[in-house]
Amino acid sequence: MYETLIGQKLRIALVHDFLLDLRGAERVFLELCSMFPEADLFTAVYDEEGTRGRFSDRNVITSGLQRLKPTARNFRPLLPFYPAAIESLDLRGYDLVISSSSAWAHGVIPDESAVHVSYCHNPFRYAWTERDATLEARNIAVRPVLSQILHRWRQWDFIAAQRVDAYVANSKTTQRRIERYFGRSSDVVYPPVEVSRFAPSEVGEYHLVLSELIAHKRIEVAVRAFSRLGLPLIVAGDGPDARRLQRIAGPTVRFAGRVSDKEAATLLSGARALVVAATEEFGIAAVESQASGRPVIGLREGGLLETLIEGKTGVFFDSPDPSSLGAVLEAGGAEGLESTDCVAQSQLFSPERFRESFSASVAAALEQVEPRKASVPLHQQARRTRRRGLPLRGQIRS
Repeated sequence: MYETLIGQKLRIALVHDFLLDLRGAERVFLELCSMFPEADLFTAVYDEEGTRGRFSDRNVITSGLQRLKPTARNFRPLLPFYPAAIESLDLRGYDLVISSSSAWAHGVIPDESAVHVSYCHNPFRYAWTERDATLEARNIAVRPVLSQILHRWRQWDFIAAQRVDAYVANSKTTQRRIERYFGRSSDVVYPPVEVSRFAPSEVGEYHLVLSELIAHKRIEVAVRAFSRLGLPLIVAGDGPDARRLQRIAGPTVRFAGRVSDKEAATLLSGARALVVAATEEFGIAAVESQASGRPVIGLREGGLLETLIEGKTGVFFDSPDPSSLGAVLEAGGAEGLESTDCVAQSQLFSPERFRESFSASVAAALEQVEPRKASVPLHQQARRTRRRGLPLRGQIRS
């Protein structure tokens, strides 16, 4: 798809944090794989079963952590080791490196002459936006140690960000965070959503939550609100917060567990509305809901402000607490919003639009970066250092 200035075909590597299941970021990576069918894939750890075989026809290269065979259920205890694992990936000989990063993939170290474009889903949330909440949720005895780990991660993350040649953000929310935490500018290219998989159908009586069940998704807000009001809610998804949520749920809340793509489409098209209580960087499920002809009841923050039209394809509640959501539900929720408006809005986030916009960003990076790198004399390139690992204490302030 891309050629160098001298007309040679580029050797391309695609990098993702981990390939253990199929969430929003992995679906974006699948689209990148489709755009670059000859590229090699790199990731810290890979689970073919967890990703439903969607990458089985590609050359997937992993780090040394693969020997531990982690899965989506047990990979989190290895978090401190992933930065070093991602830096260990051998990207020698690749001309173009495209990383898909919500944690550490942007920290890969390509050749000096390579161009590295990073599609950022979000800077690593547990070190930045969710740092305080992460510490508060842990036992007081382990907080000092964890605080130091996250401090060091911030240092590593900042240094890693300076090696990237061009950033592309998945939303304006992420763009602002890249600027704030990394001091880097970025283009905004909205993620591809397979809107063609969804279609309107007969609407049922339930509302729907479709999400990984982890703390920062704030599923508890929806569970408590619907339990108090006695309204039917289906929670589709799985994760470490599942058991706690089930304990606090009332009889009108049903947990469907992890669902297939087909089951998710059926649930979305039959819901009165999708409920989103998290501060989403983008929020693919909200676009999928609109593609199904169903509106969204969402928190007035983050990417939802870019994907919903208030009063037309969704309604907002102002605070991430059950009473704020409950007030919107008691006022009628998203009743009366037109299915056709929802479907029309979803088309703005199709894979075709993503391909066009992302290709333009990559082409611009190649045009701007390649001449600059080619102008560096070889003897100078050999002397340039590529900083690996964590910096010395005090080099970067958190």
